[in-house]
Amino acid sequence: MRIQFLQHVPFEGLGSIQPWIEKSEHILLSTQLYDIDRLPEVNEFDALIIMGGPMGIYDYEAYPWLAAEKKLIAESIQSGKKILGICLGAQLIADVLGAKVSNNEYREIGWYPVKKTTESEQSAINSILPQKVEVFHWHGDVFDIPAGSVRLFNSAACENQAFIYKEQVLALQFHMEMMYKNCEEIIENGSDDLLPDRFVQSADEMLANQDRFQRTNKLMNTILDYFIK
Repeated sequence: MRIQFLQHVPFEGLGSIQPWIEKSEHILLSTQLYDIDRLPEVNEFDALIIMGGPMGIYDYEAYPWLAAEKKLIAESIQSGKKILGICLGAQLIADVLGAKVSNNEYREIGWYPVKKTTESEQSAINSILPQKVEVFHWHGDVFDIPAGSVRLFNSAACENQAFIYKEQVLALQFHMEMMYKNCEEIIENGSDDLLPDRFVQSADEMLANQDRFQRTNKLMNTILDYFIK
């Protein structure tokens, strides 16, 4: 399978998803939108992964490629591709599907639990999802749930943490692909976000327990095994 990866900033890469792709013997295709020559055509890949970034989904003036990226996402949905969006990627998917994306009441940065919703039982993916899991967050915006989608997780800080659309498109506000070295990079590049707040941890707190990364990476692999076939 040809898996196309869209990267918005150098310090938010695939994390643990890349070794999963290599082990699964899929073909990885990558586009760095911060250094773009062109976006791929829909017929050039079989599945699409859209990663995170510090920009907002409406920042067209600063990031003119956002409009073309949204067009590609829309075409990929229409053509039936499997799509995974993480953080900014999830917000872009929500916007393309007609849902509102806005500032959340709280910034959520660090390790906080998400809980599975009762609605998740409407989706087949429910069977592999834990009832509650501690995951890594780094976001200030939040999406509404698009029509035709099933909300999968929520948290104390954010009511909408994940959704699945027609068993084809999976959007995760949080990061299960984050590895220790990736966390160090995002902290280094996003230190201005670490102002004390109710749901903002310090850099030391985020890096204190390496086992957290291994646990969430394992769950990410389980989801990939189920979702991308």
